[in-house]
Amino acid sequence: MKTRLFLILVGMVIQLNGFAQYSTQIKTEASRQLEYAVDLCKYLHQNPELSFQEVKTSARMAQELKEIGFEVSENFAGNSVVGVFKNGDGPTVFLRTDMDALPIKENTGFAFASSVTADLEGEEVPVMHACGHDIHMSTWVGTLRTLVELKDLWHGTLLVIAQQAEEYSGGAGEAIDEGLFTKFPKPDYALAYHINPELETGQIGLRGGPVFAGVKTVEITVYGKGGHGAYPQKCIDPIVIASRIVGDLQTIVSRELNPTEPAVVTVGSIHGGTRPNIIPDEVKMELTLRYFSDETIEKIIASIERICKNAAQSAGVSDNRLPLVKVLPVETPPVVNNAVLAARVNVFAVDILGKNNIIETPAEMVGEDFGKYGRTPENIPICLIWLGSTGADEMNRLRVQGKSPFPLHSPQLNPDYEKTIETGIAVMAGNVIGLLQK
Repeated sequence: MKTRLFLILVGMVIQLNGFAQYSTQIKTEASRQLEYAVDLCKYLHQNPELSFQEVKTSARMAQELKEIGFEVSENFAGNSVVGVFKNGDGPTVFLRTDMDALPIKENTGFAFASSVTADLEGEEVPVMHACGHDIHMSTWVGTLRTLVELKDLWHGTLLVIAQQAEEYSGGAGEAIDEGLFTKFPKPDYALAYHINPELETGQIGLRGGPVFAGVKTVEITVYGKGGHGAYPQKCIDPIVIASRIVGDLQTIVSRELNPTEPAVVTVGSIHGGTRPNIIPDEVKMELTLRYFSDETIEKIIASIERICKNAAQSAGVSDNRLPLVKVLPVETPPVVNNAVLAARVNVFAVDILGKNNIIETPAEMVGEDFGKYGRTPENIPICLIWLGSTGADEMNRLRVQGKSPFPLHSPQLNPDYEKTIETGIAVMAGNVIGLLQK
């Protein structure tokens, strides 16, 4: 094991020595692509589309790929766009961007703010890129344009996807099921970005191992025996049972899991009853679960089922009326960065940004469906990188005031577009050239 690690480190040193000569060219080309990428970002920001509705966005991404010489497959597994660029023999690097926006009314005051609305389950809702997918797309395009311009520095294949429905955790799984890694060249590495308002522009966040948590949604229906609120002795009150369940669920993480294993069990929705003097027949609850290991989530679900059953039985509910615990099929697995790939990315990023701008960030409990690309039979090493998006001056101002930047999904999310995109292009192009350098 020590010998293998030593050889990996030696290989990284050799690779860094070869890569260093390219870093100035990469940064120069990234700067040259900046104006185009920022204009694209403003267009995308003004024209957001919800998950599974990314028709115009998808067409624009396909157009961008065609213009720089990619082989393009449109409407892949829905609205996703797949591109392939072959540049001689060598490894294959996979780059993903997401495309979908959120049902949020923008309140940024930007000159290019979104005023778009769209139909969401029969309701007209405002739409905004409040999770940075406009930046992800424009950085992705700028990176690809840079790589094509600098194709003499590397050899191999680029497999890229502009992915639909990341916010609904549908796009990655559908693309995989459609044959993303069998119909196209199988990647040796998979990379992606996500903006992070907690980091300054010019910085990236990087870690090997867990980055984002896995997410599951659970629905619980608690059954009782309804009746008049004045005669509780003639009823079995599902509101009381549900309340007991909510309290007991809080002991799963605090008393049943290893204290060193992070997890979250949150009851986000509970509905039951219609009037103050009526005991209802049932109560419905919705939970979000967050986890980093398959063993942990299996134990959490088993505990939820046990707690619900025991609470109902203690209230006298018959066996044919025990709570129904339903784990929804839509799942977001954890994003776990391959440690060796993350270390290599760190080597390349240091030469682009400098060591002090590579921040070792902690794992977060938010979800991201990029993790699905690393859980296929192909066992592809993945690495998701945080991209700092708050300008240094803005960050300093907020610190003085004791405030934090507007978070992801905020209607006031206000990234520094130019610096964020320029950093993203340079670092991601550097990663790919580092992995595929001649």
